[in-house]
Amino acid sequence: MVRSLTPLVLGSFSPSVLLRVARRSGVLDRCGLAVEERPVSSSPAQFTALADGSLDAALTSPDNVIAYRFLPGNPLGSTRDVRIVAAVDRGLGLALYAGAGTADVASLRGQVLGVDVVASGFAFALFEILGRAGLGRGDYQLAELGSTPRRLVELLEGRCAATMLNAGSDLKADDAGMVRLADVTSVASPYLGTVLAVQGEPSPAVRALARALLETADDIRAGTSRVAAVQEATATGLASHLAERFVERLLDPDHGLVPCGTVDPESLASIVDLRRRHLPPQAAELLGSTLDPASGLVDETSGAGR
Repeated sequence: MVRSLTPLVLGSFSPSVLLRVARRSGVLDRCGLAVEERPVSSSPAQFTALADGSLDAALTSPDNVIAYRFLPGNPLGSTRDVRIVAAVDRGLGLALYAGAGTADVASLRGQVLGVDVVASGFAFALFEILGRAGLGRGDYQLAELGSTPRRLVELLEGRCAATMLNAGSDLKADDAGMVRLADVTSVASPYLGTVLAVQGEPSPAVRALARALLETADDIRAGTSRVAAVQEATATGLASHLAERFVERLLDPDHGLVPCGTVDPESLASIVDLRRRHLPPQAAELLGSTLDPASGLVDETSGAGR
C-alpha cells in the first residue's frame, strides 16, 4: 500500500538546502509530508500569503515575525497571530556587500543601498553597520528591492551600491568580485537568521516539518548527509566550489544550523535590540513584551525548545 503524504506549502526567500536534503534523504517521506517550496518576492508578500492560507509555513527572519506580531505599523498595517515554531540557522553568512573597489562602509555615503523593505531585520542590521561608520539615514538612499536573490542581481548589475546578502547569494557575490564590508555579527551577536514560522496554531504537518528539518540538520552536522548537502547546494545554482563553502557554513556555530532548533533568548534579544534602535520611540515601546515567554512569539509546544 502506498502511504499518503500530507501536502504542505512552504514559502522561502532563497532555496532551502536543508529542505532539499530532507526530501532527498527520505526524511520528509518518513514524516508523512509532501512539501512544496514556493519562492516569495518579499517579506510583506510572504506574510500576506501566510494570512490568506496560500502558504502553510514560512522560512523567514525572526524579525519579520516580531514585526507582524507586535507592531501594527508593519508593511501590512495590522498585527496577526504569527509565531516561531523552530530556529533554523544563524544567518548563513549574512553580511553587507558592495560593488568591486568599494574601500569601506563610510565610502557608501550618497549611494543607493538595497533592502527588502525599509522596516525589515536585514535593513536594521544595515542601518546599524552604517551608523557605526558615521553614516546617518540622510547620508544614503534606500531602494526596496525584495528578496535576497533579487538584491544580488541588482548589486551585480550596478543598480544599487550595496546590500545585505546571505544564504548562498553572498558566496556568489564573493565569486563575482563584490566586497564583503561587514558581517552581521559585528553589530548583533548572537544572531538568529532563519526560523520556521506560521500564522495561528501550528498544524500537525508543520510540527512534523520542524522535526524533519531538525533531524536533517543533525544528519548534516554528523556528516551522514554532507555529500547530499553539497549536491543539493549545487542544484540551487551554486558552483561546486561554492557549494562546498556553503556546507562548511552550515556547520559554523556562529553562522550555520542551530542545534535542536532552539530559539535562545540571547539571539532574540539581539534581534529586538536592533529593531528598537532604529524605530521611533513610540513604536519601540510596543516591543516591551517581546521577550516575555508568555508573549506567544515562540510556540511553546513545537518541540523545538528554548
